[in-house]
Parts: sequence; structure tokens; C-alpha cells
Amino acid sequence: MKVKTILVSQPEPKIENSPYFDLQEKQKVKIDFRPFIHVEGVDAKEIRLQKVDLKNYTAIVLTSRNAVDHFFRVAEEMRFKVPDTMKYFCQSEAVAYYLQKYVVYRKRKIYVGKRNFAELCPLIKKYKDESFLLPTTDKLKPEVPEILNELNVNWKKAVFYRTVISDLSDLADVYYDILVFFSPSGIDSLFHNFPDFKQNETCIAVFGNTTIKAAEAKGLRVDIAAPTPETPSMTMALEKHIKEVNKKK
Repeated sequence: MKVKTILVSQPEPKIENSPYFDLQEKQKVKIDFRPFIHVEGVDAKEIRLQKVDLKNYTAIVLTSRNAVDHFFRVAEEMRFKVPDTMKYFCQSEAVAYYLQKYVVYRKRKIYVGKRNFAELCPLIKKYKDESFLLPTTDKLKPEVPEILNELNVNWKKAVFYRTVISDLSDLADVYYDILVFFSPSGIDSLFHNFPDFKQNETCIAVFGNTTIKAAEAKGLRVDIAAPTPETPSMTMALEKHIKEVNKKK
């Protein structure tokens, strides 16, 4: 069966040069984007119930752009003026770049990891005397608190936003050749919306080991996986799969 349609369980990219658009044009496939999950902010009152007082922290650990948005949203709701001396520890360059939406980059103390959280550890350890706040989702990966505890630093986790399953009922009668997932929550959303989902000939593409495990736990057949040495990005993995499938026809 030739690959004609792909559904990516994320918002449509806002940049014009997204590799997904290149893939769509080169391989002549139709790619739709639909978030299977979304985030909802936790209000300041609930955060206070978590015994969080922003003035008690000298450093913020940011693992995603959502964490950036909701930290500054809460700071505004609490009427807390973030001091210029605040240190920001960003999991990746993408998160650090996004931080410029709220602060003047060159005038702030920003420390950047490469991609995964473990690579940020040496920087956090170097500033172990700081008081760290981790504004995060209720679906935090367990490795993050484990790593921070191992570093033996003064830190606190606070839920600033929640991951919520989106309503996908309008997709009930729509078929796609490939479904693409990037998180276990996306897999949960699929079965929450469609409890009787049968994979049949639909290919499942997943990014990351935790997502693979979540898919397999639900009995899904994982046909496409990234990252790998050969396919470090999802678009590369999809393109390789499409070429292999179409070659057989």
C-alpha cells in the first residue's frame, strides 16, 4: 500500500522551512497536523498551595517552551518582578532561544544543555549553591527529579501547567496511512478518544524510547522509530519508510 497520508500528533509548524513541508513536497504525501494533547495553565492560587514563593529561588530550570511560558505567566499573576540576577538553566538551545521572548538574552545568566536533561547536569552542579525551581507539567519524566536528587542540590518541583487530552471525535471516520507520536500522552489520547482503535495496516511512527514503550504497552506495532543513528529526526525516518514502501509497489 502506497503511503499517501500522514497525521502528526502535534501543532502545525509555524516556520516556512519545516522539514515536514519538504517531505510533503518531495514524497507527494498529504501531511495533517493535529495536537492529540494540549496544556492548561495552573492558576497562581493553586501554585501557592504547592508552597511555592517565587522570591525564594535564584535559578529556574526550564525543560520546554511551555515551562518558559507558564513560569512568566505565573510570575505576572503573582505580581512578581523577576530579578535581573535570576539564573536560567535551559535543557536545549531551542528552549534558551525561546526564552528571548521574555528576557534580553545577552543581559541574563543563561546556561544551556545540548538536548537531553542529563547533559544539563554539569552546569547545574557547577552552581549547586543556588536555590532551583523546576516549573513543570504534571507529566514530568521521572528521570528529571531522579537526576536533580542525585546532584544533591536545593530544588523544588512545582506544577505550573497540566497536560490534557484533546477532543479528537471529528477524526473518528478519517483514515491515515501513518500516525506519528512524540509522547506517551499522545498514545493515551489515541485510546482515550478511540478505545476500540485497531491498527490493522496503519503504520505507527514514534519518537523516543518512552513513547515506544507506551505504544507497545497498548499493543501497537511500532513500524517507524526515531531517533536512530541512521534517522536522527522523525522526518528522516518517515522519508526512509516511504521510499522503502513505495519501492515495493
